[in-house]
Amino acid sequence: MKPIRALVALFAVACFAGGPTVAVADHLSSDDVTYKPDITFTLRTDISDGKLVFTGEKGSIAGQDNPDLVVPEDAVVQINLVNGDGATHDIAVPEFNVESDDINKKGSATAIVFRASKSGEFEYLCTLPGHKAAGMFGKLIVGEPSEKAASDALEVAKNPTEVGEPVGDRGPESLTIDLETTEVEGRLDDGSTYKYWTFNDTVPGPMIRARVGDDITVNLSNHEDSSHIHSVDFHAVTGPGGGAAVTQVAPGQTKSFSFNAKHPGLYVYHCATPMVAQHITNGMYGMILIEPEGGLSEVDREFYVMQGELYTNEPHGASGLQEFSLDKLLAENPEHMMFNGSMNALTGTHSMEANVGETVRIYFGVGGPNLISSFHVIGEVFDKVYDNASFTSPALTDVQTTTVAPGGATVVEFQVDYPGEYILVDHALSRMEKGLAGVLTVKGDKDDSIFKVLD
Repeated sequence: MKPIRALVALFAVACFAGGPTVAVADHLSSDDVTYKPDITFTLRTDISDGKLVFTGEKGSIAGQDNPDLVVPEDAVVQINLVNGDGATHDIAVPEFNVESDDINKKGSATAIVFRASKSGEFEYLCTLPGHKAAGMFGKLIVGEPSEKAASDALEVAKNPTEVGEPVGDRGPESLTIDLETTEVEGRLDDGSTYKYWTFNDTVPGPMIRARVGDDITVNLSNHEDSSHIHSVDFHAVTGPGGGAAVTQVAPGQTKSFSFNAKHPGLYVYHCATPMVAQHITNGMYGMILIEPEGGLSEVDREFYVMQGELYTNEPHGASGLQEFSLDKLLAENPEHMMFNGSMNALTGTHSMEANVGETVRIYFGVGGPNLISSFHVIGEVFDKVYDNASFTSPALTDVQTTTVAPGGATVVEFQVDYPGEYILVDHALSRMEKGLAGVLTVKGDKDDSIFKVLD
């Protein structure tokens, strides 16, 4: 019997004009692949509506951009890829450990072959840097199409418009903050979930708003269904562990402390129970805004955004319940990076909107636990940046990108002058491939004196 790779290649050459090179999944053996695949798809690389896409070439997927590829479970699948735009591309299905060669010239071709050995929804994509973010990904559906695996999971993504009430010019008061720690299976992405640990069932937890001089009582309850002890450390607190030393709370219990808000600023809070990094990465972080005397200046729109990381055994894009990986956490190599808790929290689940001429303020923090953020809004310049979220230092002006440390925060303000979609990113831009993006949609009339498309 000839080697399997040779048999598959002979078949591919016979049935696909142009003789593509063929990549076979590493895990396949002679028992896995017959000389003829059970189902074959042909895709062509293309540019559609300004995005890079895979376009179906034949059959029921002809003309569709990034079509769903539906196959029976246990079928041997071949995906042919033709270069239609002259750029370098490949195609991969990470869940089945198969990736093609690069194709560089228009008309060149390649193919992958693998056995769809488990049911579910999986991602196919171009692995070249930036190409997935530019639009080159789709779904491989193995088995009967079903409802999204995450459809019944809790929506943990924090709404960025939930910023609390401004303090205005009121005097110091006594406030009470009630936080509950929970361990819930939440929606990570379409078709995938994660066992998040949260404050009040969202990631990040609630944005708390007070003013300098307030006396604040914190009641921390740990839900009775939790499996772990939790706590809270407020970076705004002057006291042991920022409160964590006295709030190590067992499931079903409540502990409390009070503090005086001595310093204005925007501060992170997080769980500080060992191992602390695991509690934070699982979603246990948020921010507290301590406004200065007299409050902050009025703006038209305010948004609450935090950057976080998830470390999972499964690769980015896998379906089903994702499991925590200690090894990847210690290596500081996250599979997922996100704003406000999930992959599409600020690109689909929740919206950030403003109108031309309005002023926007973003309260931005990094839960982390590990990676520094270079916060940037593509197509905008920050009119003001309160560096390190300090309200007692002069604001920086006309800033393109601002650096925020893990456990740190910043406040940025800018006027929106032209309609369109403005993308929130960490300017370590490869992180977009792991899910780190948001959208600010600006509506209104165009002003050619600001921006004009030339014919």
